[in-house]
Amino acid sequence: MSEAVAARSAGAGPFSIFERMVAWRYLRSRRKETVISVIASISFLGIMLGVATLIVVMAVMNGFRAELLTRILGVNGHLIVQPLDSPLEDFAQVAGRINGVPGVKYAIPLIDGQVLAQGNVGGGTGALVRGIRGEDLGKIAIVAGNIKQGSIAGFDTGEGVAIGKRMAENLGLALGDTITLISPDGDVTPLGTTPRMKGYPITAIFEVGMSEYDSSIVYMPFSEAQLYFNMDGRAQTIEIYVDNPDNVDALKPKVEEAAQRPIDLVDWRQRNETFFSALQVERNVMFMILTLIVLVAALNIISGLIMLVKDKGHDIAILRTMGATRGAILRIFLMTGAAIGVTGTLAGVLLGIVICTNIESIRQFFSWMTGKVLFNPELYFLSQLPAKMDPRETTYVVIMALGLSFLATVFPAWRAARLDPVEALRYE
Repeated sequence: MSEAVAARSAGAGPFSIFERMVAWRYLRSRRKETVISVIASISFLGIMLGVATLIVVMAVMNGFRAELLTRILGVNGHLIVQPLDSPLEDFAQVAGRINGVPGVKYAIPLIDGQVLAQGNVGGGTGALVRGIRGEDLGKIAIVAGNIKQGSIAGFDTGEGVAIGKRMAENLGLALGDTITLISPDGDVTPLGTTPRMKGYPITAIFEVGMSEYDSSIVYMPFSEAQLYFNMDGRAQTIEIYVDNPDNVDALKPKVEEAAQRPIDLVDWRQRNETFFSALQVERNVMFMILTLIVLVAALNIISGLIMLVKDKGHDIAILRTMGATRGAILRIFLMTGAAIGVTGTLAGVLLGIVICTNIESIRQFFSWMTGKVLFNPELYFLSQLPAKMDPRETTYVVIMALGLSFLATVFPAWRAARLDPVEALRYE
């Protein structure tokens, strides 16, 4: 106790050397305090794992949303122009005028059609044929920049098509093979409309990293798509790619003015509203559920400190007799509990950063260990597990964990400060 007297005289102010020394000694494990030490360790691990889990789950959901948004908006336009009064025969002129609107990257005339695609194996699969000019296909960076086999050079002059890698695998097709496309909207005969069937050589295979697109999209030369879908001299829609997808509302009036004809505009938020709303709801619910982990760990701090106060009643009496104030006792136990919360939070942040940085390697390791495909691309659309940490969101998690930890120490510390020397001796 002579050490305490010396420390007490060395610094008598709030959070002095004396108070920090006593708080540190209460954190150290002794043989007769094993239960308290175990509870403190569990509280530390609970906060660390809770914070790390929150950071990792939020980062994965952010990465999932960002990757989906990048791929969805990379393949599809941000604004879709559809004619209202007559077929889109002046598509080249309309697209040219829209290209001149500030904020528009490019406008691409398209022909879309649903078909049945058949290859060398299997019974066929549904596919979306997109008729597009070769120069416009080169502008879609997520496709043109991810050609795995073949080339889109001379796309307009040939009759070949570009298909996704997963479609090629599912149908047993390779570069140079023929894919057969069957459309229900074929030629009109006296006996009715007959399906149209035609084979096209595969001149390019792409992989954008989203299984839904890699397994279903077929890019066809624009002129050939006009013939195949009976749309000679016309386009079906014009897809507009803009510099800032979040600014499409401000661009709509300018695009309508530049079109110089009645049109209907549909933006990317309207087309994917249900999907991204579901992601946002799931993200918020996961945050609330995982916060309970940190809350349980904070409750462990309360129970551990209450047991510590009961065990240290005799020490509190001696400290009060030596001149320690109620405020000093309060601060000692505040620092004891806060130390668990602070160190647990910092360890959780470091653990979360390490996991987020190596999330794909961890996924591959557990897939190898279990022999099962974790994060199946057929179910989750993406071929890799993404993780994108948001500094602001991570800060919220840290503040929340620290706040719960500090609140958890208030009641036990206040209870310890209320004990007077005579009452404290009863705890012995």
